[in-house]
Amino acid sequence: MAENLALGTGRRKTSVARVYLRSGSGKITVNGRDVEQYFANPTNVFIVKQPLDVTDNLAKYDILINVKGGGVTGQAGACRHAIARALQKHDASNTTALKANGFLTRDSRMVERKKYGQRGARRKFQFSKR
Repeated sequence: MAENLALGTGRRKTSVARVYLRSGSGKITVNGRDVEQYFANPTNVFIVKQPLDVTDNLAKYDILINVKGGGVTGQAGACRHAIARALQKHDASNTTALKANGFLTRDSRMVERKKYGQRGARRKFQFSKR
């Protein structure tokens, strides 16, 4: 069994990603599938690989990701956050590059809840004067 070098947890919207960093050749597995197969959109694949690209570690580590909740883009953002945290935990010299690109910051934007007496989170029912 492969030994984990570092662990990282990332969150975005309602998605949560757990990342296991292992020494290897650069293979990224998301929920048992290849990253290109799991994220059909190339933009999401690019988002996931960003922290590795910035720290020049694309072919240095194998990454195993378990992600759940939310949609595809939220999951890609959670994976990016988790990978950045794992890289930082494994090698502290990566911190400056990751921080400068904003990969260590948790994107706190979430869907606002619906309020009672209203049609949505902010939308009100139509006002009738008469």
